[in-house]
Amino acid sequence: MRNITIIGSGFSSVAAASYLAKAGHNVTVFEKNDQLGGRARQYVIDGFKFDIGPSWYWMPDVFDRFFEDLGKKTSDYYQLEKLAPAYRVFFEKGDFVDIDDTLEKILLTFEAIEPGSSIKLDKFLAIAKKNYEIAIGNLVYKPGLSVSELVTKDTVLNLKQFYLTIHDYVKKNFDDKRLQQILEFPVLFLGAKPSDTPLFYSFMNYADFGLGTWYPKGGMRAVIEGMITLSKELGVKYYTNASASSINVGKENKVESITINDEIIEVDILISGADYKHTESLLDLQYRSYSENYWSKRTMAPSSLLFFVGFDKKLKDVLHHNLFFDVPFDKHAIEIYDNPSWPEEPLFYANFPSITDSDAAPKGKESAFFLIPLAPDLKDTPEMREKYFDIILERMEKLTSQELRSSILFKDSYCVNDFKEDYNSYKGNAYGMANTLMQTAFLRPSIKSKKIENLFFTGQLTVPGPGVPPALISGKIVAEQISKLTLKQEKYEISI
Repeated sequence: MRNITIIGSGFSSVAAASYLAKAGHNVTVFEKNDQLGGRARQYVIDGFKFDIGPSWYWMPDVFDRFFEDLGKKTSDYYQLEKLAPAYRVFFEKGDFVDIDDTLEKILLTFEAIEPGSSIKLDKFLAIAKKNYEIAIGNLVYKPGLSVSELVTKDTVLNLKQFYLTIHDYVKKNFDDKRLQQILEFPVLFLGAKPSDTPLFYSFMNYADFGLGTWYPKGGMRAVIEGMITLSKELGVKYYTNASASSINVGKENKVESITINDEIIEVDILISGADYKHTESLLDLQYRSYSENYWSKRTMAPSSLLFFVGFDKKLKDVLHHNLFFDVPFDKHAIEIYDNPSWPEEPLFYANFPSITDSDAAPKGKESAFFLIPLAPDLKDTPEMREKYFDIILERMEKLTSQELRSSILFKDSYCVNDFKEDYNSYKGNAYGMANTLMQTAFLRPSIKSKKIENLFFTGQLTVPGPGVPPALISGKIVAEQISKLTLKQEKYEISI
């Protein structure tokens, strides 16, 4: 049994804490903010409730596996509803496409837009499903220690999928621009451009069309609260408003203690679920595994400009999840990755949880969450936030044929500066490090420090990558690595 200390209380940290507590360790979690949950916090005002962080519930099997590993079920902690339709995609001139809740319906939708496309989609999703089974069944639960983890019979037989991109495949097989954009959308959850994302990651398309989009009653906040409740049942202790200011390394290159709010806390093993780059800045220079130059050359996932808006009426012609792809897709991607700048015509996402969940807003009113993906580290000012709110509200009014501005009760925003302040997020990124070919598995920052024996990392900057399901997996991976280390240490202690 070891005393294990964790910095940060996001999905990956809580998952790691739960697995380690289940294994019999004493686990303590320190969270710098006043609310547990990392980025999965909740904003409540005047009866309106908003998820500040993630808002999509995909890959339900990964959540199920987490709870089952700990002898529980998701339904013990929160209730799920499959959204039908899953989401709506708006295009130019107000036309839109609804992605329904079954593959059969989605095939009919594609066929109606582009004759013959349903056959091609069915073939594509067969590939995507196989990739999903390979990835989730095996690869993503690997610790990212060496290239050999990726060399399996399945990956060797599908080697070309690591060099052909999602964009290449979709453009070759589908002519309609709307269908191309719909098929390229899911890989945005990986934080990278479709043109930089290997075809193997089409497993995200199966997660979308094959497994569907779900809503946990109470929002994603209900999920992290359920996980925290379970971890507390297993004995995990939590402290909020507890900010780490240094990691103190002693003899034999081991962490001896951390400084929390000017108090020295002794540790046996330390896990950081906080920002990887920030965590290493808490170490003396000689103990850091990655240089400033290393980080500057990484392709980070986007940041975001978020708006939380309360409307005094129910809105029309929108669904729970809505994507506004009525402007050039490729141009906005260039402004995020290739020429970092504020977008001239931004794509954006609108989420209206009160359409599904009556508790998300007062009766007769609507809660709205808007998100514009941005390049990290842009200059974030109140004036820019206001400018982009006006842009997206005007477009939404036009595309949905309704007046909205006079119905706004309040609005609040969240952007690059807030990600840096609240999460010590490198360059204010919202999703971690992009999952490009050269930033996959063992090519990501290591889950174990290269220089300190008892320091580990979990979360979206290490394996397996960005997103909530990968965060749960990351927590399991780090717990398994620590269990192996402690077993080795115990055998050594017995031998002497």
